[in-house]
Amino acid sequence: MPLQGNIRDFSTTQLLNLVNLAGKTGTLFIFDGVRTGEKDALGAEKMAPGKERARVAFKSGKLIAAALQNQDGNLVSVLNKAGKLTDEQARIIRERAKNTSDKALALLLITANYVTQKDVVSAIQQHTLDVVYNLLTWGEGPFRFEDNVLPPTDRILVPIDLENVIIEGARRIREIEQLNAHLPNLDMALRFPANPREKFKGIHLSVEEWRVVSFVNPKNTIRQIMKAHNMSEIEIRRIVYGLEQAGLVEVVRPAAADAGAGAKPGAASASGRPAQTRAPQVQRTVVNKLIERIRNI
Repeated sequence: MPLQGNIRDFSTTQLLNLVNLAGKTGTLFIFDGVRTGEKDALGAEKMAPGKERARVAFKSGKLIAAALQNQDGNLVSVLNKAGKLTDEQARIIRERAKNTSDKALALLLITANYVTQKDVVSAIQQHTLDVVYNLLTWGEGPFRFEDNVLPPTDRILVPIDLENVIIEGARRIREIEQLNAHLPNLDMALRFPANPREKFKGIHLSVEEWRVVSFVNPKNTIRQIMKAHNMSEIEIRRIVYGLEQAGLVEVVRPAAADAGAGAKPGAASASGRPAQTRAPQVQRTVVNKLIERIRNI
């Protein structure tokens, strides 16, 4: 019988410890919780498994793969996110290699000198860790551990020792609590402060930071920027916090919300639900030109 429960009662960190100490092989599935209206022995509401949210695979006690259901985890997206492929390269490769497995695609990219084997391994490893660190912050949800269930053989699996993952995860949880308190609402927008050219002089940003900066516009919410770049909430909060502390961006209400016809924040509709505004389309052209000027200073 598979190990199952709710991470509200048996946390992801405890599950990782169990897998590590027992040297287990298999896959951990985490689901959306469907409330049943019943109470468990501790008085908490019982949850039935709903839609799958994430899965994490292990072999002989080592982490080998992880995926979120709402996040694109194919090799092209992982390499693009890591800055190993440009957006244009990623677009072309997706079109030309739609039905190619990750292993076969990696070999093609290495042979064509797009990336190195080290690039592939490091990008996949970082993607796997980012997913797991995200899972460590989840407070509830049904889970099930299936023994000896592993990813398809065409996937590239990078073994990672769990001891360091658990230690680093604990540190990140503390950091995330601080980030969530600082930026609790991802439906806010970003804008450049006055004299952005002066602010960016001498600044060296990472690939991910430049991607966020290129989408800074009061019409784009932080959540939209996160989805456009296939980031997790943890990643976008960390990047926005760093840019904000450096004085490079400011957090503001989205322009679309301010443009509402006098609607008050959180105003309810006739149905009693919060009024919904249409999400603005992500604006790139003008901001990209600005960023190019900044880069050329």
